[in-house]
Amino acid sequence: MNLQPYLDFVAAHPFSVVFVSSLVEAAGVPFPSRVILLLAPAFLATNNEVLQLIVVATAGAVLGDHVPYLAGRLAGVRLLGLYCRVTLASDSCIETTLRYFRRFGPAALLFSRFSAGVRLFASACAGCGQITYPRYLSFDVLGTVVYTSIVVLIGWLVGERAVAFLTTDRRRWVFLGVAVLAWAALIGYRLWRRRQGPARVPTLQQIRKPV
Repeated sequence: MNLQPYLDFVAAHPFSVVFVSSLVEAAGVPFPSRVILLLAPAFLATNNEVLQLIVVATAGAVLGDHVPYLAGRLAGVRLLGLYCRVTLASDSCIETTLRYFRRFGPAALLFSRFSAGVRLFASACAGCGQITYPRYLSFDVLGTVVYTSIVVLIGWLVGERAVAFLTTDRRRWVFLGVAVLAWAALIGYRLWRRRQGPARVPTLQQIRKPV
């Protein structure tokens, strides 16, 4: 697989690609937005554009987070049941999210950004738990800014080497092969867990309790 055309497209439209990819993944669609965000700084013309990239990525992710939040607000626990079936989620994903909320309250949104699965459940639980919208938005923006800044700064430091590795180093095929095997192993594990029984969807009382 030749990655150069895709990297060339990111190089030509770094801000648009980062915005759209961040929005799409935050909305719940599987997408490699973290990889894109890590590579994008390598294509920036000036260091001043690093801050612009952080702002664009944050805006896209926060807008995308509104999808599970509003769905949780409108559909309640039914959304969690649907998401569990679609993603083959295990009990641990929901339980981890609820544990965050019980321990930290709405501030759990600050930590959920670092886990894609937990983040989606956190936004949906925030909607189900009827956290006020200004409070939800404040925590979500703050957590997203911290996460995005860390990833972009790492990309600014290693992005060029990562791009060179993916386009010129023959070892990239080993890396891609390992990535495919890891993805297949994850799907296999979730299917196995699914056979043991679907994830337990919490009641509305359980979701609202920590808020």
